Amino acid sequence: MQGKVVLITAGAKRVGAAICRKLHLRGANLMVHYRSSQVEAQGLETELNQIRPGSVALVQADLLDISQMPRLISQTIQKFGKLDALINNASSFFATRVGAVTEAGWDDLIGSNLKAPLFLSQEAVPYLKDQLGCIVNIVDIYADRPLKDYVVYSSAKAGLSSLTRSLALELAPEIRVNGVSPGPILWPENDEWKDLSVRHNIISKTLLKRMGEPDDIARTVLFLIADAPYITGQIIAVDGGRSVNL
Repeated sequence: MQGKVVLITAGAKRVGAAICRKLHLRGANLMVHYRSSQVEAQGLETELNQIRPGSVALVQADLLDISQMPRLISQTIQKFGKLDALINNASSFFATRVGAVTEAGWDDLIGSNLKAPLFLSQEAVPYLKDQLGCIVNIVDIYADRPLKDYVVYSSAKAGLSSLTRSLALELAPEIRVNGVSPGPILWPENDEWKDLSVRHNIISKTLLKRMGEPDDIARTVLFLIADAPYITGQIIAVDGGRSVNL
């Protein structure tokens, strides 16, 4: 990873920040995208640049506006001169119960989880080809087995799962494309997930009977970028075995 340049969406906090710290520790230079988490993004930038000056930069954008995609790529190239890896981590997550689905909710969930990864990847292709680089998409175990009351989110992640394999087919052999599907790593910030009985039920369905940690996702992303030159078109579930016990 020494000297590699990585663009990550929604890298300012939670799992995104854990990925940033892991890749930076291994020597990567980072362009960290954020939408509204400016304080967290600036804090992460300061923290990592104190370790290695000039190794991290920020770019702000609303990924629902695909006209901003070229700017994310161009600013990365202007700052670091190349692009070795793209991590599509940004995601909206909220319930959309049948009968109450709105077009705005559809646009948000499909936009952040499926449309943005496609159009950003498309913009990145020429630069990733130059470096024989890779794309890593953060999917979800609910792409394969939908989460009740989350019909649009589950459909969007299923689309991202298919997009991952489709891009692997389209962009080979120069660019590898893989995905990581988290299970229970961090609880969503939505109020409905604060119910302890809901949390206990989810943990009980993992084979390892415990939560994972953001670093579990970060280690898997690092592996796919740095140590998996013969892996493409694959999606790795990091879920304590929950995907085989839903």
